[in-house]
Amino acid sequence: MFKVMKMKITEIRKPGQKQARARALLLFSGGLDSVLAGKVLEEQGIEVVGLTFHSQFFGAAGAIRAAEELGWPLLLVDINQEQIELVENPKYGYGRRLNPCIDCHGQMARIAGQLLEEYQADFVATGEVLGERPKSQNRQALAIVEKLSGIKGLVLRPLSARLLPPTIPEEKGLVDREKLLDLYGRSRKRQLELAEKYGLREFPTPAGGCLLTDPVFSARLRRLREWRGKLRAGDISLIKTGRVFFEADGLIVVGRNEGENEKIAGLADEWDVLVTTAGIKGPLAVVRLKQWGELLGKDSAGGAGGWAGGENMASSPGVEGPVLAVEESREGGQQKGRMENDRKSGRIQLVRTIQEGKIVPEKRAADKSAAGVAAAAAVREACLLVIRYSQARKLERAEAAVIWRGGSYRLELGQAEWQKYL
Repeated sequence: MFKVMKMKITEIRKPGQKQARARALLLFSGGLDSVLAGKVLEEQGIEVVGLTFHSQFFGAAGAIRAAEELGWPLLLVDINQEQIELVENPKYGYGRRLNPCIDCHGQMARIAGQLLEEYQADFVATGEVLGERPKSQNRQALAIVEKLSGIKGLVLRPLSARLLPPTIPEEKGLVDREKLLDLYGRSRKRQLELAEKYGLREFPTPAGGCLLTDPVFSARLRRLREWRGKLRAGDISLIKTGRVFFEADGLIVVGRNEGENEKIAGLADEWDVLVTTAGIKGPLAVVRLKQWGELLGKDSAGGAGGWAGGENMASSPGVEGPVLAVEESREGGQQKGRMENDRKSGRIQLVRTIQEGKIVPEKRAADKSAAGVAAAAAVREACLLVIRYSQARKLERAEAAVIWRGGSYRLELGQAEWQKYL
């Protein structure tokens, strides 16, 4: 027995009733290896249902596009919170960066195993190739993934199956082992030959689409974990965009262009501080303060839905209970998206009017809480940064606007103060 996690599943292309003698639940990224694994099974008359995943570190656009072209049913599972927990504490360590590939593959195989009965599938298939990735696709790693899956004997790797021990579906005759492949190593020659055989013209490169393998993002994520003490979904979203700075009391993200300004405006939560230039065009910065108790006081913090100092309003809810939730309608998500777009548009419009001088921020904060926020060291640093990354840096003195909870306040600074960033 293994615990069934709470999963949000979107049936992108809903599987029908099983018609063939066997059905495979294929871990599907939309990359060449997973496509080929499915085609090898399909040749044997086995039904293929794709299973793809979404988190803050990788998306599912490629899988959705490929499944559409191939005509395969596709399930999308949101594993963001569990993925964050894996990154914080992987049992089998990291790859070159902050990528816990073995634990991640095991997690995906485990989820697939939990869905076998629900979707009338007989086994789980993957596009893994023995020896293709030295750390995560050697014999030991593949065995660990199967162990983590909780479905021993039901994880089939069609591209390298003849180099691995027979699985239960092979032993039962559901899959003809002789028609499976014996691919090994990092060469892509045979995969490309198979792609030509199956008429596959377009497919992504095997470089991977996971941000955890990116050296710049991984460095930011490590720094974020050191700064916060743990990883939180809202923080992770912020550090994916713009210039990122960590101050003792706050995380600062500065947009590098209009597109990034709009993006971080949408990512900011209601308790974040926005900072921009006043009376001159410039970047937008978001400041997420680390501790709020000293700034707002107990009463103010309690007024934020019981939220207390040191807790981030953007945190994702926890996962609890053995529940399987299948999402078939996107109406709720569309409504939420419209609300978020309206909120972002309002913030961007306010920033533009302040930059254009149509709105002049107050000289000082209207109340004690706002004054404490405006005086925070990270907020002051953000003011210096937006000036430094605008034409205002050429002036002797310049003003930055601090926007928080519906109010805006201006801070005048001298050139000597932002010189350290030049």
